[in-house]
Amino acid sequence: MPEPTSRFLRACRGLPADTTPVWFMRQAGRYMPEYQAIRRQHKSILEMIARPDIAAEITLQPVDILGVDAAILFADILLLLPPMGLKLEFIPGRGPVIHNPVRSPDHVAALRPVDVASDLGHVFEAIRLVRSELDGRDIPLIGFAGAPFTLAAYIIEGGPSRNFVETKKLMYGQPATWHALMERLTPALIDYLRAQVDAGAQALQLFDSWVGALSPQDYRGFVQPYAARILQSLAAETDVPLIHFGVGASTLLREMKAAGGDVIGLDWRIPLDAGWTLLGDDVGVQGNLDPVALFAPLPELARQVRDVLTRAAGRPGHIFNLGHGILQHTPVEHVRAAVDMVHEFSSQ
Repeated sequence: MPEPTSRFLRACRGLPADTTPVWFMRQAGRYMPEYQAIRRQHKSILEMIARPDIAAEITLQPVDILGVDAAILFADILLLLPPMGLKLEFIPGRGPVIHNPVRSPDHVAALRPVDVASDLGHVFEAIRLVRSELDGRDIPLIGFAGAPFTLAAYIIEGGPSRNFVETKKLMYGQPATWHALMERLTPALIDYLRAQVDAGAQALQLFDSWVGALSPQDYRGFVQPYAARILQSLAAETDVPLIHFGVGASTLLREMKAAGGDVIGLDWRIPLDAGWTLLGDDVGVQGNLDPVALFAPLPELARQVRDVLTRAAGRPGHIFNLGHGILQHTPVEHVRAAVDMVHEFSSQ
């Protein structure tokens, strides 16, 4: 395989680049006036995602406005849920709500199989549109999906949760039901992510947004085998780099690395150098500026950007990102400034 030329893909492969690549989780979204103008014309996020032309336009906005080194598809981690028969709604002020949560063996048995080609064809068409627009620009497109634990937690809780009581009650009290649910999710996620690559995605990220709720022991017993199956299947069947990211997962980094991934995402709760030391030199790292730092005065933002880069020490394999997604109301000019800072401070 020839060496990639883009900064982002080179970093994913542990290769040196002229400057540290940077992109941001949720870089295409509601903090941007251009996004808000489109959002006002549609009833829901799901309606926008279902329109490949709209999803492609939103995906490309931060590439053109911010100067980031990679695009990430405008989509959502929960897109597999409606084809499974789950009633998903995004409610203003509450976020995603599943009106028929899964909490019993009968509920799991009632879940429908997903035919990704027919059920999620609009996602793949959006990928093709983005790739055609990026042709010749050497800006890779990242595809993604929610990791099995995070999807399961949404499905069981019926939406976001602070303590994941229903999820852990099912894990501990009905382990057979838990594993049956994970067995439904895992092959669907493999099919969905593989299809994104087939459509043109040049890297994949597995988002485990809620995995920090677990102890290492629970992660190993209830989650790791399924994350490993997904990542190892994709590593064997595709040639794209894989990013494995969890929020609040500082105590799980070694377990997540064992599950798989060319790059492990770090959130802001652990210093980047400490996280990389835990992981070892044979894997790349992504992160890990606190998203709230983008609200800081520019001198303070510059100090924090420099701190992350200093901890990376110019080692190949570092991708600059936030420790989670860009927050609503983040000043766009600060996001653009952070991109410029990363490129300036790390130029070789």
